[in-house]
Amino acid sequence: MKKPLFAALALALAATSPAFADTIRVGMSGGYFPFTFVRADKLQGFEVDFLNAIGEETGHDIEFVTMSFSGLIGALEAGRIDTVANQITVTPEREAKFAFSQPYVYDGAQVVVQKGNPKGIHSTDDLSGKTVAVNLGSNFEELLRGLPNAADINIKTYETNFEQDVALGRVDAFVMDRVSTGQVIAKSPLQLEQAGQPFDEIRNALPFRKDEAGEKLRTEVDAAITKLKENGKLAEISQKWLESDVTKPLDQ
Repeated sequence: MKKPLFAALALALAATSPAFADTIRVGMSGGYFPFTFVRADKLQGFEVDFLNAIGEETGHDIEFVTMSFSGLIGALEAGRIDTVANQITVTPEREAKFAFSQPYVYDGAQVVVQKGNPKGIHSTDDLSGKTVAVNLGSNFEELLRGLPNAADINIKTYETNFEQDVALGRVDAFVMDRVSTGQVIAKSPLQLEQAGQPFDEIRNALPFRKDEAGEKLRTEVDAAITKLKENGKLAEISQKWLESDVTKPLDQ
């Protein structure tokens, strides 16, 4: 009788705790300092700590899958990963395709130029006739194309390392989020500076596939994000990596 009883107990335990054996496969580039980057062969950054904290709240294991930024959305659509943690901006086009968590970072799109601003770029109006770098596949390309003077801006897409081309004067400017640019300028030996004020508020969240499994996982993760906001853990992670709290809307 002992063996069947043990087997029944094991089956009961397995049936009541499937989430604790599940793994969330999280895609990221590993090349977007300070959110996701590799140093001393270790993947680290705001997004890494954030997803690990979500794993602790939900009981899921977290598996990080790194690839080029431009391939992340396709990998999510194909089911090779379950979500993307790489400062993915919520847009109407993306909301039509994916089920998003609540935003966990609020930021602004920022223009960055060579130190001393030799090209005289002080606002997006000054980008006319200039070459501006962005991450391939990022929302910043979309934001630039939505500007009134978009037809006059030469947008150049990169996978990585466009900061160096701007610092060396080979490209006139680049656009990235305000927080990341501040950290790049502060921590990097490259000679760069912010030009003007952020020109668009952006809300970053985790996308999931719009199917039963994806929406179920989104609900679980969303509840975890709420807890991390309420207990101060998310703000703590933000202060650690960004030296500011970017987890609230800009008007709060």
